[in-house]
Amino acid sequence: MSQIKEFNDYREKMNERILAQDNKVLKRFFSLDNQTYQDGALDVKTKELLGLVASMVLRCDDCIKYHLGTAHELGTTSEEVYEVFSIANLVGGSICIPHTRRAVEYWDELEEAKTKGE
Repeated sequence: MSQIKEFNDYREKMNERILAQDNKVLKRFFSLDNQTYQDGALDVKTKELLGLVASMVLRCDDCIKYHLGTAHELGTTSEEVYEVFSIANLVGGSICIPHTRRAVEYWDELEEAKTKGE
């Protein structure tokens, strides 16, 4: 199973599980997260790239994969992603390097899936 499918399937399964609970705070938080990444003064793509930088600096691999996948769907180029990686490493320091490695691996898989039409 590809990293992409495994990540997306698990995320969907667990989000459904979490949202099935009668927990107003969690439901509102998920809604706020969704609303935050909608078009506003900044476009959706810019917000996703900002989310990617923050996720790399905070060292959240799941978040990195999510933002990479969404940015890829929005037509982000490899050149743009690598500029994001450079900003994240500058801001976050060398501790971001392992996350950059995994991000590059995931991005490459997204690009490969695109060329295969998956």
